[in-house]
Amino acid sequence: MKEFIRNHFEEFVNRKNLRIGEVNFAPGFVDRGADVPRGMSRGPAGAIQYVRAAFKKLPDLQVTIEDMIVEDDQLVVRNHWTGMDAASKRRLEFYRQIVERWAYLDPPPGEPLELAARREIPQ
Repeated sequence: MKEFIRNHFEEFVNRKNLRIGEVNFAPGFVDRGADVPRGMSRGPAGAIQYVRAAFKKLPDLQVTIEDMIVEDDQLVVRNHWTGMDAASKRRLEFYRQIVERWAYLDPPPGEPLELAARREIPQ
């Protein structure tokens, strides 16, 4: 399971292969992240749309897996996201813990957290 998740993040985010989401996300996948914009599907299509929009805002978006814990069929990932905001040219960093795509976001010290839920996502 760890290798599957590593490969998913590598392909889906670091290599910007959004089509892998069509393969890796189960039909019943539910994105429970607090950062999912209102009105966006919480299923596989919404997750792909969300990341596609993130690539427009942060064209060099990358994720590094810092820790993974697996027990039975459950997995927890602690990762570190970085990218340059295309509009402001500011470097952004996000630390996230994901459990069934429940996301807890912490901004870098002294920086406000810009949640995607407060932004319009291009269609």
